Amino acid sequence: MQVNSAAWQVFRLSGMSHESWSGRVGFILATTGSAVGIGSIWKFPYEVGSNGGGAFVLFYFAGLVLVVVPLMCAEFAVGRRGRGDAVASIEAVSLASGAAKRWGLAGLWGILTGFLILSFYSVIGGWTLSYAVETVMHGLGGADAGAVQARYDALLASPLRMLAYHALFMACAALIVARGIANGIETASKVLMPVLLALMLVLAAYSIIEGDVAATLRFLLELDPEHLTARGALDALGLGFFSIGVGLGLMITYAAYAGKELDLNQVAIWSVVGDTIISLLAGFAVFPIVFASGLDPASGPGLVFITLPLAFVQMPFGTIAAACFFLLLFIAALASAISMLELVVATLKGRFGWQRASASLCAAATCFIAGIATVFSFNVWANWYPLAWIDVLKTATFFDVLDLLTSNVMLPIGGFALAIFAGWVVPRALLAEELRLGPTGAAILSGILRYVAPFAIAAIAVLSVLI
Repeated sequence: MQVNSAAWQVFRLSGMSHESWSGRVGFILATTGSAVGIGSIWKFPYEVGSNGGGAFVLFYFAGLVLVVVPLMCAEFAVGRRGRGDAVASIEAVSLASGAAKRWGLAGLWGILTGFLILSFYSVIGGWTLSYAVETVMHGLGGADAGAVQARYDALLASPLRMLAYHALFMACAALIVARGIANGIETASKVLMPVLLALMLVLAAYSIIEGDVAATLRFLLELDPEHLTARGALDALGLGFFSIGVGLGLMITYAAYAGKELDLNQVAIWSVVGDTIISLLAGFAVFPIVFASGLDPASGPGLVFITLPLAFVQMPFGTIAAACFFLLLFIAALASAISMLELVVATLKGRFGWQRASASLCAAATCFIAGIATVFSFNVWANWYPLAWIDVLKTATFFDVLDLLTSNVMLPIGGFALAIFAGWVVPRALLAEELRLGPTGAAILSGILRYVAPFAIAAIAVLSVLI
């Protein structure tokens, strides 16, 4: 398919970004920070624990190679060529390729999905901040399961406390995004990511020394045939989308600020490798302690807020280790949250001409208001099940429904739409040029985007409904 040069030049000016990354390192760290979020540290361990260990890890890596990485590369190519927010970049490439402008709806869908995720993501980020502060000030708060559970329950039972930390977390993200790309997101990433990696290495080493690393290796590497299921595959793929952020347009937005001198393939590889390393390090930071303490690795979201504090309190230097762990979670959550907030801010700037500071304040405030429903899901609305008429969701709170909707429905739909767009609308020559691929590499990527990625996403999504 040939690119329509006239249409390209006219539309490109309307979506052009005037900000840019100052260099390769900053772009890589920011993109890695977007990928290495709370999903890699909080969600990965408990999803692995809930889905039988090795089988889930196998599905996760397969999803990265066959679906997530190709989509990430496609988003990079579209973003740098479009030079605008997610909607503008997709529309620009569509028009220049002779396709319909309405493909921009895929970008709008991603922005909406990212906004909804950030609304509850910020609440969980507030938990990490609360635990970090409370651990530093008051220690772990008890040496038995009852005391640890009571601490967690007290947080969830206090909507005002949750709202305060939710607001503080959103304020941190807004302040960073308001400062811009080079002075805000890039500068913060250059500080946050090295600190995050250092903390993760220290915690993994501590856990390996004090915990049961042999049981962890068996758990992560042994395959249990009973867990080789479509449900496990869906959860693994959903986690990949949640963690890396493909299907949202995040990578389109970040790549719009990338100069032509930057190698997008290199950035993509570093981002995925970094996310994978952090996810595995998170497993080694969590599971040796869990197994050494005889605790349940499948204890769900409470794994890092109930199970781990109980283990830390029984170990040497446990309070220090726990404070570092919750600080680690906060940094990871913040690094990812700023990318989701930028997704909305870039749209307000590009489509409506808002100043960055005003767009950041408005987007953060709106997201905070939307997150109130998630806060109430754990206390005021704890017994309200909005979709109780659906048998499988009869005990699902608003937060449960929102998490399921965004991670397992909206993200795959967004990824499917972007895969179809990148595979069937975006010219292969564009992918080859932006990603510096030869004819064979571009053909392989285009084939994956056309057939493998959409089929994998659709098949798993359909099976999740039937099972």
